[in-house]
Amino acid sequence: MKKLALLLTSGLLLSSCLRMDSLLFNPDDSITEYLLDDFDGETEIDLDGSYDLPDSTEHVFTLTSDLEGDLASIYAVYVGDISRIATDTVILYLHGNAGHLDYYWPRIKLLANVGSKNRFGVLAIDYRGYGLSEGDPSEDALYEDSDAALRWLKENGLTDDRLIIYGFSMGTAPATELMANKRSMQPSKLMLEAPFASDEVMVQDASGLSLPGSFFTSLEINNAEEIAKINEPFFWIHGTADSFLSIETHGEVVYKNYDGVYSTAYRVEGGEHIDVPAIMGYDAYVEAVLEFLEYTP
Repeated sequence: MKKLALLLTSGLLLSSCLRMDSLLFNPDDSITEYLLDDFDGETEIDLDGSYDLPDSTEHVFTLTSDLEGDLASIYAVYVGDISRIATDTVILYLHGNAGHLDYYWPRIKLLANVGSKNRFGVLAIDYRGYGLSEGDPSEDALYEDSDAALRWLKENGLTDDRLIIYGFSMGTAPATELMANKRSMQPSKLMLEAPFASDEVMVQDASGLSLPGSFFTSLEINNAEEIAKINEPFFWIHGTADSFLSIETHGEVVYKNYDGVYSTAYRVEGGEHIDVPAIMGYDAYVEAVLEFLEYTP
């Protein structure tokens, strides 16, 4: 069955000339407002009421992202006290290739519960074309939209030493890029969940053919190469049963190429692509994140 699926994917890519550029982005712009806890659509994980946060700490707003003069209003949610950004430690969470902020809201809440409720501020954005954000997604837009979030944090008093960047799946591309190549801020720590090694490996995994990545894509994402530039502490977590981004061909490659001051790895047995926190256990996941955030080089 797996070989059949691979052949069908290969045929689809070849016969229709589909490109990985379009397959990478799967935005959902069907919503008309952000509902957060009141959202009744599909989410990746389910949390019980013990993880709920005070309404006063949930702030939905817009940022302006400027991609070489192409201005777009992108939506963001900050969980915490905005007036305390100048003294708090903040996690910038960069989500995956599907859905929108409501879809990832349980994940955002989980991070806001690390240590204790709102001990750490959490900022998340919808890239261009996702949710209510304007514009069309692209690789360059991923980086610029994420950097717009960094600019907002900096304008509100955050300093590099109190900034952690967390990327999940597609979000590992802007997380790694902004860590390896400083723009508005230089995060002090990097966290990657289910990272992909490169667009080239994604093509090979999807097609099963020995064709250059350029046959399918004009993307130039290479997390495995960029991670080698990073010296700051690194947290890596990946499910061993991930059928979307194989831990062997993607996650392990990225982790092996890191050569910085400190790293910690979690290989979650039986974890698929979207359920790693649930399979690991929420308490264990929160404890692992807290231990990393409290690490001092």
